[in-house]
Amino acid sequence: MSLQIFDILQLEIMKDAKVLSGAKLINKTDVKWVSAIEMPVENFVRKNEFVLTTAIGCGHNLEEFEKFVKDIMDSEASALAVALGRHIYEIPREVIEMAEKNNFIIIEIPWEVRFSSLIEAVMLRLNHVSNEENRKSEKVQQDLLNLILKEADLACISTYLHEHLGFPVIITDQTGTIHAQSKEIPNLLENWKRYVVKGIIPALKTVSLSSHDPMIQKIQLINIEEHCIVQLPVIQVSENTQNYLFVILSSDINLDCFLTQNTVNVLEHAATTIALWFSRKNAVEETKIKLHASFINELINGEFNSWEQANSRAEIIGYNLKLPYLCIIGAPENLKEIFKKRKLAKAAYQQWADSMIHYIKEEIFYAAQALNKEVMITYYEEKLLVFLEISLDNKNESITNFLDLVDRRMKNLLPNVVISWGIGNYNEDISGFKESYQNAKIALNIGRNKKGIGHRVMYENTRVDRLLLNLFQNPDMKEIIMSTIEPLVEYNIQRNLDLIETISTYNQYQGNVSQTARALFLHRQSLLYRLRKIEELTGLSLVDPDDLFLLDLSIKTWKMGS
Repeated sequence: MSLQIFDILQLEIMKDAKVLSGAKLINKTDVKWVSAIEMPVENFVRKNEFVLTTAIGCGHNLEEFEKFVKDIMDSEASALAVALGRHIYEIPREVIEMAEKNNFIIIEIPWEVRFSSLIEAVMLRLNHVSNEENRKSEKVQQDLLNLILKEADLACISTYLHEHLGFPVIITDQTGTIHAQSKEIPNLLENWKRYVVKGIIPALKTVSLSSHDPMIQKIQLINIEEHCIVQLPVIQVSENTQNYLFVILSSDINLDCFLTQNTVNVLEHAATTIALWFSRKNAVEETKIKLHASFINELINGEFNSWEQANSRAEIIGYNLKLPYLCIIGAPENLKEIFKKRKLAKAAYQQWADSMIHYIKEEIFYAAQALNKEVMITYYEEKLLVFLEISLDNKNESITNFLDLVDRRMKNLLPNVVISWGIGNYNEDISGFKESYQNAKIALNIGRNKKGIGHRVMYENTRVDRLLLNLFQNPDMKEIIMSTIEPLVEYNIQRNLDLIETISTYNQYQGNVSQTARALFLHRQSLLYRLRKIEELTGLSLVDPDDLFLLDLSIKTWKMGS
């Protein structure tokens, strides 16, 4: 409910008033204030103000009066009512035409109308409207609090808001994950995750609106496809977290028309209600996550003394330890690089990274569900720690199918994220969880050192690599290896010429100079020069099988140890 120019014209005191311009706007123009003013206007007129004037000071000067009216229009007043009869006898035709052209309302009132009486009459109507709005606001507040007390789900709250705002709403957590929506908007929701991943939703850059209302100042605008999205942060003070309420407008909606006092009141009460709902939910979820993470940490640290003790804890939090599990560790390798390339706000990195981990975990859960497998997952030491149910008769196929499905889903949502995977062995008994975790950790590290990032490595396929790693950890062997390899490392540092890569490729092609030169994109003579330099630096002969074996073993062991 709002007071409009039409309502003011219905007042008894305005019975002799005449609308000279903007007649078609009287049913559409809101009035929030009323005042009497003369020249100069300066900044004394507010938006949506019904302005009264006698035009004293303008006299019969057309230019002065025209400038006065223009200043009133520029102040975004609702209308100008001019009292005729003493200082001005007639509104000039040029002024009426200017007002009509600018969609501004000018009203002629008789000199006999007392401004004090008119202001009093308008204020009575404004107070009545304000009281009605307050009653409506209180009812909305009470309705929403009742939904919280009844422990209604978030979908009920979103439906209620849709009814009172007149537009669909979406409610998300701080990562941008949708928790409720009042009405499906297929084209928008289909790409919602991608917009979150790109940092578009939640918006990272504030778009300030012109209003000084504290609630409106919190609003951010996002234009996507054919929609104008009003985003309002919902802040939980105690948890210091921020969830979001989105109102989905079509792009042709005038935001000022949408943000009426009633709408702002509804948004304010909605923010409080949603904050309460999330506070209650987050308290439960946080406890659940901590219990799950604590349980998995105890498993990988071997803190359970018996199956009975572990099973008892697992049943409480909803895990079934009677199934065969194998540990997989996933390391997201390039989140910071992706964030920097997108040039998103630095202060928001942690929030963005949390949302990425959330979505990766979500894809892992979906992949396990699709394969009808149980999964236990936590984020530990900046890595995804997953215990996946496997089929013992085709263990490798279970793992491959699972990771293939995760990769396919990830390519659709997060195509640029690189994840390295280490896959442990299945080990029986309660101590098997710790062993499988240690296996996966070793496999991940070996894969990173040997192949680089973004690969999958199974522990059972790392026997040679583990042997090399053990060799490097032996002090006597490490001394031999480092004395062999250090001259090549120093040469690379000083001359920026990677002789280690040269000899590794030479060994890969079993000493075939032509094939090695092609693989390294080198001229044959350049390769021969490098090979002679390797012999010179190491004191080893590349035609002596023992020397070549020592050099090859030293390089492979050094790479594994580093």
